[in-house]
Amino acid sequence: MASEQEVLEALKTVFDPEIGINIVDLGLVYAIETPTDDSVKVEFTLTSPACPVGPMIKAQIEQAASTVEGVDHVESEIVFSPPWDPREMCSDEAKFDLGIF
Repeated sequence: MASEQEVLEALKTVFDPEIGINIVDLGLVYAIETPTDDSVKVEFTLTSPACPVGPMIKAQIEQAASTVEGVDHVESEIVFSPPWDPREMCSDEAKFDLGIF
């Protein structure tokens, strides 16, 4: 069974192409579940509900999570509640890169 930390590390390879920061540091990953030993479900959001790259990020999340040892099935879901707030959800490094102090 994959751990949440292993999946998070894999998801750090997925970047928001408009911002250039990975989705984990941006705080876009809301939940990681392992409903069975070989499956992972990722709930994530986008920087904006109108984000044009949502389907691309979704596909990259599924591909990245599937690289974790023992994961054979990945499901991802875009959610918009709560709304993304970079001041509260970004890592300190991402806040610095975004100019949020």
